[in-house]
Amino acid sequence: MRQSLIGILERNKENTMRKTKIICTMGPATEGIYEDMILNGMDAARFNFSHENHEVHGHRIKTMKAARTKLNQPIPLIVDTKGPEMRIGVLKNKVNLINGETIRLISEEIEGDEKAVTISFKDLYKSVTIGQSIYIDDGRINLEVVSIEGTDIVCKIIAGGVLSSRKGVNVPGCITGLPFMTEKDRADIEFAVDQDVDFIALSFVSNAKDVESVREIFKQKNREDIKIISKIENTEAIKNIDEIIAVSDSIMIARGDLGIELPVKSVPIIQKKLIKKCYTSSKPVIVATQMLESMTDNPVPTRAEVSDVANAIYDGTSVVMLSGETAAGKYPVETLRMMTTVILETENDIDYKVKLDEGAWKVIDQNVINAISEVTVIAASKIDAKAIVVPTRSGNSVRMISSFRPACPIIAITLEEGLQRQLNLSWGIRPMMSKFIGDQKEFFEKVLDQAVATNLVENGDLIILTAGIPTGYDGKTNMLKMHKVGDEVIGG
Repeated sequence: MRQSLIGILERNKENTMRKTKIICTMGPATEGIYEDMILNGMDAARFNFSHENHEVHGHRIKTMKAARTKLNQPIPLIVDTKGPEMRIGVLKNKVNLINGETIRLISEEIEGDEKAVTISFKDLYKSVTIGQSIYIDDGRINLEVVSIEGTDIVCKIIAGGVLSSRKGVNVPGCITGLPFMTEKDRADIEFAVDQDVDFIALSFVSNAKDVESVREIFKQKNREDIKIISKIENTEAIKNIDEIIAVSDSIMIARGDLGIELPVKSVPIIQKKLIKKCYTSSKPVIVATQMLESMTDNPVPTRAEVSDVANAIYDGTSVVMLSGETAAGKYPVETLRMMTTVILETENDIDYKVKLDEGAWKVIDQNVINAISEVTVIAASKIDAKAIVVPTRSGNSVRMISSFRPACPIIAITLEEGLQRQLNLSWGIRPMMSKFIGDQKEFFEKVLDQAVATNLVENGDLIILTAGIPTGYDGKTNMLKMHKVGDEVIGG
């Protein structure tokens, strides 16, 4: 371990105070430093199955499990699928595409050149229209369809550049008919389930049916406890966003492909609207892609990147994600520290009590759990509570409290290790393991002793206790108490 004990303790205290969570992508740059990443504030580990094979990912997952066990930290594991995609084929050599020239996208397998390249989706010619834009290599190369000759798509080069083999292809606004789940995705999902991961992030979700098809795999493997993160990255997903949110456990705003599929100027507006839709639906939301991109190669971020992260926090995102910055960058730990610093500085500037009074965090559904959750957060605000303590079996009630964005930490008590890890990805929640005891008084006394021992609260702190009677049953949240830590807990 490359850090001083004092430095580690200071950062652990800071990360206990931090409400917005951080996902870090594992890759070559994080080999051998998993413990450093955990100690510096990583809340969840992501494994991108667009790259590498099962052997490599299996080793990384095993190593991360060992690290989180050693440090006794509930780090959830997220497997991110590759998803359906189109790519060009192999080129003889890199080619320079010149503006104004033409190039053919063809279905037959060839070694491509500046005149013609293979397209992996053989039926694309059936879906595109004259004048349609086609983007290659994350939008760096822009083509315009000028004619369709048999199965060949003839394109004019609008924005050229150097092109190499197997680059991705995007056709904004085009319904291609590509199947949502490829054979690779199914194999990856089944592998991830066998590896006992906590979340699956699904690429290129277009509707509720896509999400439900993956839940069917979970059902077949008797692992319906695994949560689904739906990645929003195309126009169909935006059109069907309400039904996707309804059937998903979390939403990821994947700004990379979204910025190609839609006009880039629309991405900030969509981001703000999706964040609000998610927290008003009591669903965690993740903002991803290029958040601190320049730190892949540089030890400090740009001012624009810092502002980007801060604005996501101001908007109320639950989670921010680091991708290539940690997976392949030169400064993975430094990037993570920078992210935690920016989050803490921004959160310290937000008056969560004022925003609560202004009704900034209203939720859509109105029921008993929602009402008690809102009252709980209001009560915590009125007495300046140092924490809200919530026992939970499913996580529903504590996630609802999280949606109202209280100023104080939410201590979630559960007896399931898997749920503890999953709750670690929710805004403001600090999950703890504890056995549910039949006697409510004894249960809360034990929990508070544990919270004091882990420095989440101190004797003399005012806190809010909320639970269902009998203790720990979600759907029965019907009790709220104000309590001073250190005093005797009065039974309910």
